[in-house]
Amino acid sequence: MSESLPLAGIRVVEFTHMVMGPTCGMILADLGAEVIKIEPLTGDNTRKLMGSGSGFFPMFNRNKKSLAVDVKSAAGREIVLKLVAGADVFSENFKTGTMDRLGFGEQALKSLNPQLIYVSHKGFLPGPYEHRTALDEVVQMMGGLAYMTGPPGQPLRAGSSVNDIMGGMFGAIGVLAALQSRHKTGKGSSVTSALFENNVFLVAQHMMQYAVTGQAAAPMPARISAWGIYDVFTVKDGEQIFLSVVSDTQWAIFCEEFELPTLFSDERLSTNNQRVQARSWLMPILRAHFGEMDVEQLSRRFEARGLPYAPITRPQDLFDDPHLKATGGLAPLSVPADASGANRAVQTAVPLLPLVLDGQRLAVRDNPPTLGQDTRALLLELGFDDQAIAALQSQQIVKSTGP
Repeated sequence: MSESLPLAGIRVVEFTHMVMGPTCGMILADLGAEVIKIEPLTGDNTRKLMGSGSGFFPMFNRNKKSLAVDVKSAAGREIVLKLVAGADVFSENFKTGTMDRLGFGEQALKSLNPQLIYVSHKGFLPGPYEHRTALDEVVQMMGGLAYMTGPPGQPLRAGSSVNDIMGGMFGAIGVLAALQSRHKTGKGSSVTSALFENNVFLVAQHMMQYAVTGQAAAPMPARISAWGIYDVFTVKDGEQIFLSVVSDTQWAIFCEEFELPTLFSDERLSTNNQRVQARSWLMPILRAHFGEMDVEQLSRRFEARGLPYAPITRPQDLFDDPHLKATGGLAPLSVPADASGANRAVQTAVPLLPLVLDGQRLAVRDNPPTLGQDTRALLLELGFDDQAIAALQSQQIVKSTGP
């Protein structure tokens, strides 16, 4: 199956951890590339994370191979260099200088393999901030996203690793562009993506709002909405639902469906902009009107009339989402015990990349690997025989858990 995918035949050597770098590798792997994850003998630290980090390894390391090797040893470094010599892409997301100290810096690898595409995932692009240690939360705070997400005076990070994930996406986009460039020039190139610059890209619409209007964007909970009705409503039994009316046509449908002729005939509410200005008195009327209706009833009626709505869903509820299940948006996944913070194998489902190619979703071909699952097979491919592999294992240069 992988032979028919767009990146079939592309080999990626991945020297990454946490979320940003692994996201890039996961995207390339889902698209058909052979992604070889280089891990220390103790494994990627995210294999055993608990709490909010327990989903990192299972989510971002499917469709990959695992080579466990001590790259601080000369023999271990030589194994990686042999892999890189035949690779198309080298991906890393370690602190600046780490790869150079290990002998895997861009210039060293490019001299070994001039066609290599070298992709780095950093906290900041080169400049005054590049020495800083960055995390998703750090750049959300300094890049305006936390300010926009929380209520005034209460900066709040977004509820997902948005910069890490999107930073990895932009790294993958850069790799795709570099591969296309290599088709023309025959030469490799370098790609760098960064958390901070990604975050700035996310809030750029608010920067442009200020540039155009001269008015600073308010945090989302306090913003002046662009739409008259665009809110979360608390309804019967304390349930919540998001309801919206974003055009004058929808306003007419809305008033007809919910028997609100007085509001529809009120000249102060004729246009969306008028309804925005009237929100201080309009919204209490609507909240009272919907207060005794339940979420199911409102969902059914909004759905029937083509009005935008959304029940408030928790992430765990998505495992049972009828649309995801019907469209194949969730794929079975087996998480090995050494990649589970629960210290046991887990059978679950995982969301696929949110795109379709020629009518097909990009499948999970391989579950997240156990540590060193592919070490032996890769060493055999590189020309090591059984005796040499046994020696490397006994010297604790490599670890193998596969056949």
